[in-house]
Amino acid sequence: MKPSFFPAFLLLLILFLSSCGETTPSLPLEDEPASAAKVELKPIELPAGYGVEGGWFELYFTNPQSPLASQQTGGVDQPIAESIDAAKLSVDVAVYSLSLNSVRDALLRAHDRGVRVRLVMESDNLDRADPQKLKEAGIPILGDRREGLMHNKFVVIDNSEVWAGTMNLTDSGAYEDNNVMMRIRSVKVAENFTKEFEEMFVDDQFGEAVAAETPNPRVTIDGTPVDTYFSPDDGIQPILVDILNEAQESIYFMAFSFTADPLGDAIRARAEEGVTAAGVMDEDQVASNIGTEFDPFRQAGLDVYLDGNDGQMHHKVIVVDESIVIFGSYNFTHSAETKNDETLLVIYSEPIAAQFIAEFRRVYERTK
Repeated sequence: MKPSFFPAFLLLLILFLSSCGETTPSLPLEDEPASAAKVELKPIELPAGYGVEGGWFELYFTNPQSPLASQQTGGVDQPIAESIDAAKLSVDVAVYSLSLNSVRDALLRAHDRGVRVRLVMESDNLDRADPQKLKEAGIPILGDRREGLMHNKFVVIDNSEVWAGTMNLTDSGAYEDNNVMMRIRSVKVAENFTKEFEEMFVDDQFGEAVAAETPNPRVTIDGTPVDTYFSPDDGIQPILVDILNEAQESIYFMAFSFTADPLGDAIRARAEEGVTAAGVMDEDQVASNIGTEFDPFRQAGLDVYLDGNDGQMHHKVIVVDESIVIFGSYNFTHSAETKNDETLLVIYSEPIAAQFIAEFRRVYERTK
């Protein structure tokens, strides 16, 4: 029987539910002191997923177990398409793969009404039907044309908001796999992602050829610090090791692929010091990866399990002390650190962390 790791989570959930009420979202105040952070969340109805709204952000998780998932309707692609439909000036998309008709059609509609639409993709996926339809309509798409992967999953709209997370814009990503996407309304965060996009689309620079030039590495929005990292530009792995080394109470992670020894070593070291450490890893990746951290975790006595989803457990998420959330396209691997174009966000917020802990619990309860 798996032990329970959630007394602190349950207390936080009770406090959260008792404090929730109808609120009117205000415009985000960027660079406000972090001590002023107060996030009041409202649920977003999503037939085939989970969603909350917190003023400057919306946070969505897929639900492969939804009865509607097999019909490929009512999922996270719905609000993404709606936000593209609301675009007035520009839509920039950097995505590993695209097969969602809803997003394809929204991009075509945006192009037809005069919005500038640009895409960067992994070259190996350019021959799929939906990218070809976009190209035929006159929408420019640039492939990375290199060995490393263009593995990003982000959309920048009107230079003022960003969608980013773990989900490829594919049918399986939205309806079969466990994924998260976050919509961030912030001109400064959007500036970071636009800079990264144009390094690829305009400058034709990918992977290790790109220097670290993020304009606003940390942005504080309504009191919540948000750090933006791109790989391999920013040398993400040492940053993550530093965060893990500071864990005082807990580390929960969901990892599609986890082969990075420095991260595994840091988690095991904190567990030896009494920090609660638990995780879920994708079964197929554990079986196929060379040097997976799964066996060392189990040998060290950590409560790490294989996922129970018929699709992919595609998360790349770490939650530290139920207050720091790490997520993005960045798998915990050497390739993500050194070769692939990747995105990672680090958000310092207990209410946001509580949503990721709730997702961890949903995934954890289905493990093998």
